[in-house]
Amino acid sequence: MANFSREQVLQALGNVEDPDLKKDLVTLNMIHDINIDGNKLSFSVVLTTPACPLKSMIENACRNAIHHFIAKDIEVHINMTSRVTTQKDAGLPNVKNIVVVASGKGGVGKSTVAVNLALGLAQAGAKVGLIDADIYGPSIPIMFGLESAKPRASQADGKTRIEPIEKYGIKLLSIGFFTDPNQPVPWRGPMVSTAVKQLFNDADWGELDYLVVDLPPGTGDIHITVTQSFPVAGAVVVTTPQNVALADAKKGIGMFMMNAINVPLLGIVENMSYFTPAELPENRYYIFGQGGGQKLAVQLDVPFLGEIPLVKSISESGDAGRPVILDSDNPMSKAFEDMASRVAQQVAINNAAAFEKNVANN
Repeated sequence: MANFSREQVLQALGNVEDPDLKKDLVTLNMIHDINIDGNKLSFSVVLTTPACPLKSMIENACRNAIHHFIAKDIEVHINMTSRVTTQKDAGLPNVKNIVVVASGKGGVGKSTVAVNLALGLAQAGAKVGLIDADIYGPSIPIMFGLESAKPRASQADGKTRIEPIEKYGIKLLSIGFFTDPNQPVPWRGPMVSTAVKQLFNDADWGELDYLVVDLPPGTGDIHITVTQSFPVAGAVVVTTPQNVALADAKKGIGMFMMNAINVPLLGIVENMSYFTPAELPENRYYIFGQGGGQKLAVQLDVPFLGEIPLVKSISESGDAGRPVILDSDNPMSKAFEDMASRVAQQVAINNAAAFEKNVANN
């Protein structure tokens, strides 16, 4: 039977590096609750997000380190948990990270990506909210089967607060909950900005790890309002492979990089990447071109977050009010799960880099 100490455990785990943050787990203060009972060892690894795509790899590396550096016969139990990081006050009480989803043009599936991103983060164990800030074309009510839903109001500290609607494990607000779905919204810029701010400021969001914001297509008033009124953790840009969409996506990315806005780019998602017929699941037809999103990511030196194929079940699920990621039997749900993990990964990397920069400057 092995005889070992807490110090030996920490020394062994000091050889395990977080692949994203490039430091060992002990230095990053990720090892907690070490308990030794004879030949049994248990401890917790506190990751920076529950959606960490490298969770299994880190767990195996910890177990191997204990067996290699201390003894092979130790019975190891590892509790993989998480505490979502934040780099700055999100401007809302108890909201850690605001993630905006944008596109240079309409019709590229931005809202579909935003919805499945939010649900993917929630399924991984995060506390998630979703704001439909596409004032002129809100689609979140339809995609969640909430066309007739009306949020309730509550009183707190003498103020009236909007209660976000909860469905599928996330909190939702959309301008579509407050307007007639059969009527257009002919609002001028100042009215739009005020309405968007109310979705953020006048709602009782509670504690959130991520607040996903579905922005309108293009680059306009709402983008400026959100990015200049709230410290956004990062932006996800959605495009399709063809050159017209890529050109518009590049403009959208350029807006986030402007000095007056300066929002970190978490990466690019290529939607409608290829078509796979249901009767020929191994075949891929690149209807709109191939690899455009990846090439743009390489050109701009930003992460490529994944390809989402053009599949009928994705749009059908949204129209039915039950997004495709909720159907674990649908192979398309895996594409969105992977995308959500990569987004969470980039948020954690950016937060860590910002923390180190602040420490260095102080």
